[in-house]
Amino acid sequence: MTAILWFRRDLRVSDNPALEAAVATGRPVLPVYILDDDDAGDWRPGGASRWWLHGSLAALGSALERHSNELVLRRGSAATVLAALVEETDASHVFWTRRYEPWAKARDEEIKSMLKASGVDAQSFNGSLLREPWEVQTKAGAPYKVFTPYWRALRALGEPPAPSPAPEDILAPAQRPESDGLDSWELRPTTPDWAAGLRETWQPGEDSAQTRLAAFAEDIVFSYREARDLPGVAGTSRLSPHLHFGEISPRQIWQSVVSSALTHFRDPMPKGVETYLSEIAWREFSYHLLFHFPKLPHEPLRPQFAGFDWEDDPEGLGRWQRGETGYPIVDAGMRELWTTGWMHNRVRMIVASFLIKDLLIHWREGAAWFWDTLVDADLASNSASWQWVAGSGTDAAPYFRVFNPTLQGAKFDPEGDYVRRWVPEIASLPNKLIHAPWTASPLELADAGLTLGADYPMPVVDHGFARTRALERLKRLKEKQDG
Repeated sequence: MTAILWFRRDLRVSDNPALEAAVATGRPVLPVYILDDDDAGDWRPGGASRWWLHGSLAALGSALERHSNELVLRRGSAATVLAALVEETDASHVFWTRRYEPWAKARDEEIKSMLKASGVDAQSFNGSLLREPWEVQTKAGAPYKVFTPYWRALRALGEPPAPSPAPEDILAPAQRPESDGLDSWELRPTTPDWAAGLRETWQPGEDSAQTRLAAFAEDIVFSYREARDLPGVAGTSRLSPHLHFGEISPRQIWQSVVSSALTHFRDPMPKGVETYLSEIAWREFSYHLLFHFPKLPHEPLRPQFAGFDWEDDPEGLGRWQRGETGYPIVDAGMRELWTTGWMHNRVRMIVASFLIKDLLIHWREGAAWFWDTLVDADLASNSASWQWVAGSGTDAAPYFRVFNPTLQGAKFDPEGDYVRRWVPEIASLPNKLIHAPWTASPLELADAGLTLGADYPMPVVDHGFARTRALERLKRLKEKQDG
Protein backbone atom coordinates (compact mmCIF):
# COMPACT_ATOMS: atom_id res chain seq x y z
CA MET A 1 0.00 0.00 0.00
CA THR A 2 1.19 3.50 -0.81
CA ALA A 3 0.56 7.12 0.11
CA ILE A 4 -0.05 9.29 -2.93
CA LEU A 5 1.30 12.83 -2.75
CA TRP A 6 -0.57 14.95 -5.25
CA PHE A 7 1.61 17.94 -6.12
CA ARG A 8 -0.10 21.09 -7.38
CA ARG A 9 1.29 24.53 -6.63
CA ASP A 10 3.59 23.28 -3.87
CA LEU A 11 6.50 22.22 -6.05
CA ARG A 12 9.10 21.83 -3.31
CA VAL A 13 10.29 19.23 -0.82
CA SER A 14 10.95 21.54 2.17
CA ASP A 15 8.21 23.01 4.36
CA ASN A 16 5.59 20.93 2.55
CA PRO A 17 2.93 19.71 5.04
CA ALA A 18 1.36 17.32 2.53
CA LEU A 19 4.72 15.67 1.89
CA GLU A 20 5.40 15.46 5.63
CA ALA A 21 2.04 13.75 6.17
CA ALA A 22 2.75 11.24 3.39
CA VAL A 23 6.17 10.39 4.82
CA ALA A 24 4.71 10.11 8.34
CA THR A 25 2.47 7.22 7.26
CA GLY A 26 5.57 5.05 6.98
CA ARG A 27 4.33 3.81 3.62
CA PRO A 28 6.02 4.21 0.24
CA VAL A 29 5.23 7.65 -1.19
CA LEU A 30 4.12 8.10 -4.79
CA PRO A 31 4.65 11.74 -5.86
CA VAL A 32 2.43 12.69 -8.79
CA TYR A 33 1.69 15.84 -10.77
CA ILE A 34 -1.47 15.92 -12.89
CA LEU A 35 -1.83 18.26 -15.84
CA ASP A 36 -5.59 18.74 -15.88
CA ASP A 37 -6.37 20.70 -19.05
CA ASP A 38 -9.95 21.26 -17.94
CA ASP A 39 -8.90 22.28 -14.44
CA ALA A 40 -9.55 26.01 -14.58
CA GLY A 41 -11.86 26.70 -17.50
CA ASP A 42 -11.18 30.27 -18.62
CA TRP A 43 -8.18 30.49 -16.32
CA ARG A 44 -5.92 27.77 -17.66
CA PRO A 45 -2.24 28.69 -17.25
CA GLY A 46 -1.02 31.19 -19.81
CA GLY A 47 2.00 30.79 -22.04
CA ALA A 48 4.55 32.24 -19.60
CA SER A 49 3.17 30.17 -16.71
CA ARG A 50 3.38 26.99 -18.78
CA TRP A 51 7.01 27.78 -19.59
CA TRP A 52 7.77 28.16 -15.89
CA LEU A 53 5.83 25.01 -14.98
CA HIS A 54 8.06 22.92 -17.22
CA GLY A 55 11.18 24.15 -15.44
CA SER A 56 9.63 23.81 -12.02
CA LEU A 57 8.55 20.21 -12.62
CA ALA A 58 11.98 19.33 -13.96
CA ALA A 59 13.57 20.81 -10.84
CA LEU A 60 11.12 18.99 -8.56
CA GLY A 61 11.85 15.72 -10.34
CA SER A 62 15.56 16.19 -9.72
CA ALA A 63 14.95 17.02 -6.05
CA LEU A 64 12.89 13.88 -5.56
CA GLU A 65 15.57 11.79 -7.23
CA ARG A 66 18.05 13.11 -4.65
CA HIS A 67 15.64 11.67 -2.07
CA SER A 68 15.59 8.31 -3.89
CA ASN A 69 12.12 8.83 -5.37
CA GLU A 70 10.65 9.83 -8.72
CA LEU A 71 7.89 12.15 -9.88
CA VAL A 72 5.06 10.58 -11.87
CA LEU A 73 3.45 12.78 -14.51
CA ARG A 74 -0.07 12.13 -15.73
CA ARG A 75 -2.38 14.17 -17.93
CA GLY A 76 -6.16 14.19 -17.68
CA SER A 77 -8.98 14.75 -15.23
CA ALA A 78 -7.52 14.88 -11.72
CA ALA A 79 -10.36 12.75 -10.33
CA THR A 80 -9.93 10.11 -13.03
CA VAL A 81 -6.15 10.01 -12.73
CA LEU A 82 -6.18 9.76 -8.94
CA ALA A 83 -8.78 6.99 -9.01
CA ALA A 84 -6.62 5.06 -11.47
CA LEU A 85 -3.47 5.53 -9.41
CA VAL A 86 -5.22 4.43 -6.23
CA GLU A 87 -6.19 1.20 -7.99
CA GLU A 88 -2.77 0.70 -9.60
CA THR A 89 -0.84 1.17 -6.37
CA ASP A 90 -3.36 -0.01 -3.78
CA ALA A 91 -3.04 3.42 -2.16
CA SER A 92 -4.38 3.90 1.33
CA HIS A 93 -3.79 7.66 1.54
CA VAL A 94 -3.90 10.67 -0.78
CA PHE A 95 -2.48 13.99 0.43
CA TRP A 96 -2.37 17.40 -1.24
CA THR A 97 -1.97 21.14 -0.63
CA ARG A 98 -5.16 23.18 -0.68
CA ARG A 99 -5.98 25.68 -3.41
CA TYR A 100 -8.49 28.48 -3.08
CA GLU A 101 -9.81 29.24 -6.55
CA PRO A 102 -13.59 28.63 -6.81
CA TRP A 103 -13.33 25.70 -9.22
CA ALA A 104 -10.44 24.16 -7.27
CA LYS A 105 -12.37 24.22 -4.01
CA ALA A 106 -15.38 22.52 -5.61
CA ARG A 107 -13.28 19.92 -7.41
CA ASP A 108 -11.23 19.12 -4.32
CA GLU A 109 -14.34 18.47 -2.26
CA GLU A 110 -15.64 16.12 -4.94
CA ILE A 111 -12.32 14.25 -5.08
CA LYS A 112 -12.11 14.01 -1.30
CA SER A 113 -15.63 12.58 -1.14
CA MET A 114 -14.88 10.12 -3.95
CA LEU A 115 -11.71 8.87 -2.27
CA LYS A 116 -13.23 8.56 1.18
CA ALA A 117 -16.17 6.63 -0.27
CA SER A 118 -13.69 4.07 -1.57
CA GLY A 119 -11.99 3.76 1.81
CA VAL A 120 -9.00 6.01 1.08
CA ASP A 121 -7.78 8.50 3.68
CA ALA A 122 -7.83 11.82 1.76
CA GLN A 123 -6.44 14.94 3.44
CA SER A 124 -5.52 18.44 2.31
CA PHE A 125 -3.16 20.91 3.98
CA ASN A 126 -2.26 24.57 4.00
CA GLY A 127 1.09 24.83 2.28
CA SER A 128 0.53 28.09 0.41
CA LEU A 129 -0.47 30.76 2.92
CA LEU A 130 0.59 32.11 6.29
CA ARG A 131 -3.00 31.78 7.50
CA GLU A 132 -6.09 30.21 6.01
CA PRO A 133 -8.58 32.69 4.51
CA TRP A 134 -11.11 31.87 7.22
CA GLU A 135 -8.65 32.35 10.08
CA VAL A 136 -8.52 36.14 9.74
CA GLN A 137 -11.94 37.64 10.48
CA THR A 138 -13.49 40.82 11.77
CA LYS A 139 -14.92 40.86 15.28
CA ALA A 140 -18.29 40.17 13.69
CA GLY A 141 -16.90 37.03 12.03
CA ALA A 142 -16.98 38.58 8.55
CA PRO A 143 -14.23 38.79 5.94
CA TYR A 144 -12.15 41.93 5.68
CA LYS A 145 -12.56 44.25 2.71
CA VAL A 146 -9.81 46.75 3.55
CA PHE A 147 -6.16 45.82 3.79
CA THR A 148 -4.96 47.86 6.78
CA PRO A 149 -7.33 46.32 9.36
CA TYR A 150 -6.70 42.92 7.75
CA TRP A 151 -2.95 43.42 8.21
CA ARG A 152 -3.44 44.41 11.86
CA ALA A 153 -5.59 41.32 12.45
CA LEU A 154 -3.06 39.07 10.73
CA ARG A 155 -0.28 40.52 12.86
CA ALA A 156 -2.37 40.04 16.01
CA LEU A 157 -2.39 36.28 15.36
CA GLY A 158 1.32 36.26 16.09
CA GLU A 159 4.24 34.92 14.12
CA PRO A 160 3.34 32.26 11.55
CA PRO A 161 4.33 28.67 12.27
CA ALA A 162 7.99 27.96 11.66
CA PRO A 163 8.81 26.23 8.36
CA SER A 164 10.01 22.66 8.45
CA PRO A 165 13.00 21.11 6.65
CA ALA A 166 12.74 18.58 3.88
CA PRO A 167 12.42 14.96 5.06
CA GLU A 168 15.65 13.02 4.90
CA ASP A 169 14.09 10.03 3.16
CA ILE A 170 11.05 9.70 0.91
CA LEU A 171 10.47 5.97 0.59
CA ALA A 172 9.65 5.05 -3.00
CA PRO A 173 7.20 2.35 -4.15
CA ALA A 174 8.73 -0.93 -5.26
CA GLN A 175 7.25 -0.39 -8.72
CA ARG A 176 6.81 3.02 -10.32
CA PRO A 177 3.57 3.45 -12.27
CA GLU A 178 3.76 4.57 -15.88
CA SER A 179 4.58 8.25 -16.31
CA ASP A 180 4.34 10.75 -19.14
CA GLY A 181 7.52 12.39 -20.33
CA LEU A 182 7.65 16.07 -19.43
CA ASP A 183 8.63 17.10 -22.96
CA SER A 184 5.54 15.35 -24.35
CA TRP A 185 3.37 17.96 -22.61
CA GLU A 186 4.87 20.69 -24.85
CA LEU A 187 4.65 23.33 -22.16
CA ARG A 188 7.45 25.36 -23.72
CA PRO A 189 7.17 27.17 -27.06
CA THR A 190 8.95 25.88 -30.14
CA THR A 191 7.71 27.65 -33.26
CA PRO A 192 8.07 30.49 -32.67
CA ASP A 193 10.32 30.25 -29.63
CA TRP A 194 9.44 33.46 -27.81
CA ALA A 195 10.99 32.41 -24.49
CA ALA A 196 14.63 33.49 -24.97
CA GLY A 197 14.19 36.40 -22.57
CA LEU A 198 12.58 34.15 -19.97
CA ARG A 199 15.51 31.72 -20.15
CA GLU A 200 17.99 34.56 -19.72
CA THR A 201 16.12 35.98 -16.74
CA TRP A 202 14.89 33.03 -14.69
CA GLN A 203 15.82 29.63 -13.34
CA PRO A 204 12.69 27.91 -12.00
CA GLY A 205 12.93 25.54 -9.06
CA GLU A 206 13.25 25.32 -5.30
CA ASP A 207 17.05 25.70 -5.24
CA SER A 208 16.89 28.89 -7.27
CA ALA A 209 14.15 30.25 -5.01
CA GLN A 210 16.23 29.62 -1.90
CA THR A 211 19.29 31.26 -3.46
CA ARG A 212 17.28 34.33 -4.42
CA LEU A 213 15.69 34.54 -0.96
CA ALA A 214 19.04 34.30 0.79
CA ALA A 215 20.50 37.16 -1.25
CA PHE A 216 17.44 39.32 -0.65
CA ALA A 217 17.18 38.63 3.08
CA GLU A 218 20.86 39.25 3.69
CA ASP A 219 20.97 42.71 2.14
CA ILE A 220 18.32 44.09 -0.21
CA VAL A 221 15.36 43.82 2.17
CA PHE A 222 16.82 46.42 4.53
CA SER A 223 16.46 49.17 1.90
CA TYR A 224 13.26 47.74 0.47
CA ARG A 225 11.01 50.55 1.67
CA GLU A 226 12.87 53.16 -0.39
CA ALA A 227 14.10 51.04 -3.30
CA ARG A 228 10.93 49.05 -4.08
CA ASP A 229 9.42 51.90 -6.15
CA LEU A 230 12.47 52.38 -8.39
CA PRO A 231 12.26 50.11 -11.44
CA GLY A 232 15.81 50.94 -12.51
CA VAL A 233 17.19 49.56 -9.22
CA ALA A 234 17.41 45.92 -8.08
CA GLY A 235 15.37 46.68 -4.97
CA THR A 236 12.77 43.90 -4.87
CA SER A 237 12.93 40.18 -4.11
CA ARG A 238 11.66 38.92 -7.48
CA LEU A 239 10.37 35.88 -5.61
CA SER A 240 6.80 36.15 -6.92
CA PRO A 241 6.98 33.35 -9.54
CA HIS A 242 8.75 31.02 -7.12
CA LEU A 243 6.07 31.79 -4.53
CA HIS A 244 3.24 31.32 -7.01
CA PHE A 245 4.41 27.84 -8.00
CA GLY A 246 5.11 26.89 -4.41
CA GLU A 247 8.85 26.46 -4.92
CA ILE A 248 9.14 28.42 -1.70
CA SER A 249 6.58 29.02 1.03
CA PRO A 250 5.53 32.33 2.59
CA ARG A 251 6.55 30.91 5.96
CA GLN A 252 10.09 30.37 4.68
CA ILE A 253 10.22 33.91 3.33
CA TRP A 254 8.84 35.39 6.54
CA GLN A 255 11.26 33.52 8.78
CA SER A 256 14.25 34.29 6.57
CA VAL A 257 13.80 38.07 6.45
CA VAL A 258 12.84 38.34 10.12
CA SER A 259 15.77 36.20 11.25
CA SER A 260 18.16 38.22 9.12
CA ALA A 261 16.85 41.47 10.55
CA LEU A 262 17.19 40.23 14.13
CA THR A 263 20.72 39.06 13.44
CA HIS A 264 21.81 42.36 11.94
CA PHE A 265 19.73 44.90 13.82
CA ARG A 266 18.08 43.30 16.84
CA ASP A 267 15.63 46.12 17.69
CA PRO A 268 13.88 47.98 16.22
CA MET A 269 12.92 46.03 13.13
CA PRO A 270 14.13 47.88 10.00
CA LYS A 271 11.29 49.62 8.20
CA GLY A 272 12.21 47.85 4.97
CA VAL A 273 11.55 44.48 6.57
CA GLU A 274 8.17 45.49 7.94
CA THR A 275 7.22 46.96 4.55
CA TYR A 276 8.22 43.75 2.79
CA LEU A 277 6.25 41.62 5.25
CA SER A 278 3.20 43.78 4.50
CA GLU A 279 3.67 42.98 0.80
CA ILE A 280 3.60 39.27 1.62
CA ALA A 281 0.40 40.05 3.53
CA TRP A 282 -1.08 41.73 0.43
CA ARG A 283 -0.79 38.35 -1.29
CA GLU A 284 -2.55 36.78 1.69
CA PHE A 285 -5.24 39.46 1.51
CA SER A 286 -5.80 38.77 -2.18
CA TYR A 287 -6.45 35.11 -1.40
CA HIS A 288 -8.71 36.16 1.45
CA LEU A 289 -10.75 38.17 -1.06
CA LEU A 290 -10.85 35.45 -3.71
CA PHE A 291 -11.95 32.86 -1.17
CA HIS A 292 -14.77 34.99 0.25
CA PHE A 293 -15.72 36.74 -3.02
CA PRO A 294 -15.24 34.08 -5.72
CA LYS A 295 -16.56 36.30 -8.53
CA LEU A 296 -13.58 38.63 -8.10
CA PRO A 297 -11.88 37.64 -11.41
CA HIS A 298 -14.98 38.42 -13.46
CA GLU A 299 -17.13 41.01 -11.69
CA PRO A 300 -16.41 44.30 -9.93
CA LEU A 301 -16.34 43.90 -6.19
CA ARG A 302 -18.13 47.22 -5.96
CA PRO A 303 -21.37 46.52 -7.85
CA GLN A 304 -21.88 50.15 -8.84
CA PHE A 305 -19.01 49.81 -11.35
CA ALA A 306 -20.86 47.16 -13.34
CA GLY A 307 -22.46 49.88 -15.46
CA PHE A 308 -19.30 51.81 -16.27
CA ASP A 309 -19.06 52.96 -19.89
CA TRP A 310 -15.88 51.33 -21.21
CA GLU A 311 -14.34 51.99 -24.63
CA ASP A 312 -14.07 49.34 -27.33
CA ASP A 313 -10.60 50.23 -28.61
CA PRO A 314 -8.71 47.31 -30.23
CA GLU A 315 -6.04 49.63 -31.62
CA GLY A 316 -5.35 51.19 -28.23
CA LEU A 317 -5.28 47.78 -26.57
CA GLY A 318 -2.84 46.49 -29.18
CA ARG A 319 -0.50 49.45 -28.77
CA TRP A 320 -0.58 49.00 -25.00
CA GLN A 321 0.19 45.28 -25.33
CA ARG A 322 3.09 45.92 -27.72
CA GLY A 323 4.58 48.79 -25.70
CA GLU A 324 3.87 51.38 -28.40
CA THR A 325 1.73 53.92 -26.52
CA GLY A 326 4.20 56.78 -26.90
CA TYR A 327 4.56 57.06 -23.12
CA PRO A 328 8.04 55.71 -22.32
CA ILE A 329 7.44 54.41 -18.79
CA VAL A 330 4.35 52.53 -19.98
CA ASP A 331 6.12 51.12 -23.02
CA ALA A 332 9.17 50.12 -20.99
CA GLY A 333 6.98 48.14 -18.61
CA MET A 334 5.08 46.36 -21.34
CA ARG A 335 8.30 45.43 -23.15
CA GLU A 336 9.89 44.19 -19.94
CA LEU A 337 6.81 42.03 -19.45
CA TRP A 338 6.93 40.58 -22.95
CA THR A 339 10.66 39.88 -22.79
CA THR A 340 11.05 38.55 -19.25
CA GLY A 341 7.56 37.50 -18.16
CA TRP A 342 7.75 39.93 -15.25
CA MET A 343 7.22 43.61 -14.54
CA HIS A 344 8.25 45.83 -11.66
CA ASN A 345 5.33 46.40 -9.29
CA ARG A 346 5.36 50.21 -9.46
CA VAL A 347 5.29 49.99 -13.24
CA ARG A 348 2.44 47.45 -13.07
CA MET A 349 0.35 50.12 -11.37
CA ILE A 350 1.32 52.73 -13.95
CA VAL A 351 0.52 50.57 -16.99
CA ALA A 352 -2.74 49.38 -15.42
CA SER A 353 -3.84 52.93 -14.70
CA PHE A 354 -3.00 53.91 -18.26
CA LEU A 355 -5.06 51.12 -19.80
CA ILE A 356 -8.04 51.66 -17.51
CA LYS A 357 -8.15 55.42 -17.13
CA ASP A 358 -6.30 56.88 -20.12
CA LEU A 359 -7.64 54.41 -22.68
CA LEU A 360 -10.85 53.49 -20.79
CA ILE A 361 -10.34 49.83 -21.65
CA HIS A 362 -11.93 47.32 -19.27
CA TRP A 363 -9.65 46.06 -16.50
CA ARG A 364 -10.50 42.50 -17.49
CA GLU A 365 -8.60 42.99 -20.77
CA GLY A 366 -5.51 43.97 -18.80
CA ALA A 367 -5.91 41.11 -16.36
CA ALA A 368 -6.20 38.65 -19.25
CA TRP A 369 -3.00 39.96 -20.89
CA PHE A 370 -1.09 39.75 -17.63
CA TRP A 371 -2.47 36.25 -17.11
CA ASP A 372 -0.93 35.07 -20.37
CA THR A 373 2.38 36.92 -20.17
CA LEU A 374 3.40 36.90 -16.48
CA VAL A 375 5.47 34.06 -15.07
CA ASP A 376 3.93 34.92 -11.69
CA ALA A 377 0.35 35.08 -13.00
CA ASP A 378 -1.72 34.44 -9.90
CA LEU A 379 -5.50 34.64 -10.06
CA ALA A 380 -5.98 36.12 -6.60
CA SER A 381 -3.26 38.78 -6.81
CA ASN A 382 -3.92 39.57 -10.48
CA SER A 383 -7.66 40.06 -10.02
CA ALA A 384 -7.40 42.00 -6.77
CA SER A 385 -4.67 44.27 -8.11
CA TRP A 386 -6.45 45.16 -11.35
CA GLN A 387 -9.64 45.94 -9.48
CA TRP A 388 -7.66 48.02 -6.99
CA VAL A 389 -6.32 50.22 -9.78
CA ALA A 390 -9.73 50.38 -11.47
CA GLY A 391 -11.36 51.62 -8.28
CA SER A 392 -13.92 48.82 -8.44
CA GLY A 393 -12.26 46.57 -5.89
CA THR A 394 -11.72 46.51 -2.19
CA ASP A 395 -9.45 49.01 -0.49
CA ALA A 396 -9.43 50.71 -3.88
CA ALA A 397 -7.57 53.82 -4.83
CA PRO A 398 -10.22 56.43 -5.64
CA TYR A 399 -11.23 56.33 -9.26
CA PHE A 400 -10.31 60.00 -9.61
CA ARG A 401 -6.68 59.13 -8.81
CA VAL A 402 -5.32 58.90 -12.34
CA PHE A 403 -1.59 58.29 -12.65
CA ASN A 404 0.16 60.77 -14.91
CA PRO A 405 2.61 58.50 -16.77
CA THR A 406 5.03 61.34 -17.46
CA LEU A 407 5.23 62.47 -13.84
CA GLN A 408 5.37 58.87 -12.60
CA GLY A 409 8.30 58.18 -14.91
CA ALA A 410 10.16 61.31 -13.82
CA LYS A 411 9.57 60.54 -10.14
CA PHE A 412 10.47 56.87 -10.06
CA ASP A 413 12.96 56.67 -12.95
CA PRO A 414 14.55 60.12 -12.70
CA GLU A 415 17.74 59.22 -14.59
CA GLY A 416 15.80 57.25 -17.19
CA ASP A 417 17.78 54.05 -16.59
CA TYR A 418 14.73 51.81 -16.78
CA VAL A 419 13.30 53.48 -19.86
CA ARG A 420 16.62 53.49 -21.69
CA ARG A 421 16.99 49.76 -21.11
CA TRP A 422 13.60 48.82 -22.50
CA VAL A 423 12.99 51.64 -25.00
CA PRO A 424 16.46 51.95 -26.54
CA GLU A 425 15.27 53.95 -29.55
CA ILE A 426 14.93 57.05 -27.34
CA ALA A 427 18.01 56.37 -25.19
CA SER A 428 19.91 59.38 -26.60
CA LEU A 429 17.37 61.86 -25.26
CA PRO A 430 18.47 63.85 -22.22
CA ASN A 431 16.89 63.11 -18.85
CA LYS A 432 14.57 66.11 -19.07
CA LEU A 433 12.97 64.67 -22.21
CA ILE A 434 13.26 60.91 -21.69
CA HIS A 435 9.75 60.62 -20.23
CA ALA A 436 8.13 63.08 -22.67
CA PRO A 437 9.79 62.78 -26.10
CA TRP A 438 6.96 64.67 -27.81
CA THR A 439 7.99 67.85 -25.98
CA ALA A 440 11.45 67.83 -27.60
CA SER A 441 12.26 70.53 -30.13
CA PRO A 442 13.21 69.59 -33.70
CA LEU A 443 16.84 70.34 -32.86
CA GLU A 444 16.76 68.16 -29.74
CA LEU A 445 15.20 65.33 -31.72
CA ALA A 446 17.85 65.70 -34.42
CA ASP A 447 20.64 65.61 -31.82
CA ALA A 448 19.17 62.35 -30.49
CA GLY A 449 18.81 60.92 -34.00
CA LEU A 450 15.10 60.44 -33.34
CA THR A 451 12.11 60.91 -35.61
CA LEU A 452 8.82 60.77 -33.74
CA GLY A 453 6.16 58.82 -35.55
CA ALA A 454 8.84 56.72 -37.26
CA ASP A 455 11.43 55.65 -34.69
CA TYR A 456 9.08 56.03 -31.73
CA PRO A 457 5.33 56.70 -31.75
CA MET A 458 3.55 59.85 -30.76
CA PRO A 459 1.30 59.40 -27.69
CA VAL A 460 -1.76 57.28 -28.40
CA VAL A 461 -3.84 59.75 -26.38
CA ASP A 462 -3.30 63.10 -24.69
CA HIS A 463 -3.16 62.45 -20.95
CA GLY A 464 -4.92 65.68 -20.00
CA PHE A 465 -7.81 64.89 -22.32
CA ALA A 466 -7.89 61.29 -21.15
CA ARG A 467 -8.02 62.24 -17.48
CA THR A 468 -10.92 64.61 -18.06
CA ARG A 469 -12.74 61.98 -20.10
CA ALA A 470 -12.31 59.35 -17.40
CA LEU A 471 -13.63 61.65 -14.68
CA GLU A 472 -16.61 62.58 -16.84
CA ARG A 473 -17.43 58.89 -17.29
CA LEU A 474 -17.27 58.39 -13.55
CA LYS A 475 -19.53 61.38 -12.98
CA ARG A 476 -21.97 60.01 -15.54
CA LEU A 477 -21.99 56.64 -13.75
CA LYS A 478 -22.78 58.30 -10.43
CA GLU A 479 -25.54 60.40 -11.94
CA LYS A 480 -27.08 57.29 -13.49
CA GLN A 481 -27.07 55.55 -10.11
CA ASP A 482 -28.39 58.59 -8.22
CA GLY A 483 -31.10 59.17 -10.77
